[in-house]
Parts: sequence; C-alpha cells; structure tokens
Amino acid sequence: MSSRLGLGLGHERHPLLGKLVLDRTSGRTGVLRAICPEPETHTVWSAPVLRQVAGPRMAWLVPVGGGVEWTTSPEAIEEATA
Repeated sequence: MSSRLGLGLGHERHPLLGKLVLDRTSGRTGVLRAICPEPETHTVWSAPVLRQVAGPRMAWLVPVGGGVEWTTSPEAIEEATA
C-alpha cells in the first residue's frame, strides 16, 4: 500500500514508515526505515553523488533498540501486533 510518489532518491512513502512491522519472510520484527531500491553495487564515493538506483524495491528494517539493518520484499511486511 505504498504510494509511488517519491521522497527523493528512489525512496517511497509508505503508511508503516517508522512503525514496528513483521517481516513474514524471516519472522523477525523491526522498525520500517525505508522503501527504496537496493543499490546494484556497493561503491563508496569520496564525495556525495546523487544518482537514480535501478535495483529491486526493498523494505529496509532495523531491530528495535538498534542493530544491523536487513532488507525484505515490501510485500512481505505487515504491521506488528502488540
């Protein structure tokens, strides 16, 4: 249920941004940080570069309290129940 209207650099609006979600693929819960394309390469630049990313759309999640982010399909997330 995301809107394809962008927030910039390929990021999309989504009603669950900033909320606790369940990743049905892994069974983990985390906070939805972004819906955006996964970079095709992991190049590090010495200066900021603005470019369009053409990789697949991914949901970016982070564990509650911090930790290593992970990605999953946006279709695999749902709001977590308390």
